Amino acid sequence: MSSVIVFGPTGGVASFAARAAQEHGAKVYLAMRDTQKAIPGLSAEAEQAGGYERLQADLTKPDTVAAAVQASGAKRAFTYLAHGTPDHMRGTLAALKSAGIEFVVFLSSYTITGEAKDVVPSEVIPFVHAQIELSLDEVFGADNYVALRPGGFATNLLRFKKGIDAGEVKMYAPQFQFDCITPDDMGRVGGTILVQGPRNGQRKVYLYGPQVIAQGDAISAIAKIIGKEVKVTAIGEQEALDQFAQAGIPKVVAEYMVRKSGSTSNELTDRACYDIGVENVQLYTGKPSIAFEDWVKANKGLFSA
Repeated sequence: MSSVIVFGPTGGVASFAARAAQEHGAKVYLAMRDTQKAIPGLSAEAEQAGGYERLQADLTKPDTVAAAVQASGAKRAFTYLAHGTPDHMRGTLAALKSAGIEFVVFLSSYTITGEAKDVVPSEVIPFVHAQIELSLDEVFGADNYVALRPGGFATNLLRFKKGIDAGEVKMYAPQFQFDCITPDDMGRVGGTILVQGPRNGQRKVYLYGPQVIAQGDAISAIAKIIGKEVKVTAIGEQEALDQFAQAGIPKVVAEYMVRKSGSTSNELTDRACYDIGVENVQLYTGKPSIAFEDWVKANKGLFSA
């Protein structure tokens, strides 16, 4: 039985990655800052039955990462962007390699539409992910990692939960479209690649939901599914920036998000490798990507009080 280590399993995507890896026959180590924290979708009974083991690690502290890998004996790791490192996680990645990791699956972003080296700093979200991909190139080599590049997370809509509860969602650019890729699909693909490796020579694996919809329409769909009347009200740029600030989003990131969501570009045709990204879910999981409304129906509790 091969051993793998999954960082951040208390998050939705990594939780699914861990479970998928275990289903594919791997011994899974769960590396987390707080080893007492609950893991979504994994009960204590299922965790014990599945042979999972918890290890303490903080991706911003390379020494703890190295210690966790050494304790696990794992050769493969699933990781994500950890904010708060001064070197775009290079030290963390070096710690992974020095401790014995040979292959990495990194949760990156579809906003990188080409080569990571070509992303400019003003493109804030793709830039930070691109720098980690470049660090992976340098530390592990291009053949020894896979960058998952998923589209717009369905869970991003949870930031409107308070408004849904109140019966009115105030949002900037309700016409902004995204594909609502689910944590289930991202994690299952990531966990499969972690154990089995990539297919068709893929090293940058785009992943998308099966339909691109306006975020205002997504809120209306959520409201209908949970049986609630919810009004969607468009707001201006400054109010949107204020919303992000109240949510603790750094100003530079908020400004980037407002600029992008206010774009009039076609989010379907502008997405890199959209058709391939939808097909990739089927390729790696054996099932088509989950439709947004089906995901909401299965997760009503996330959006209702």
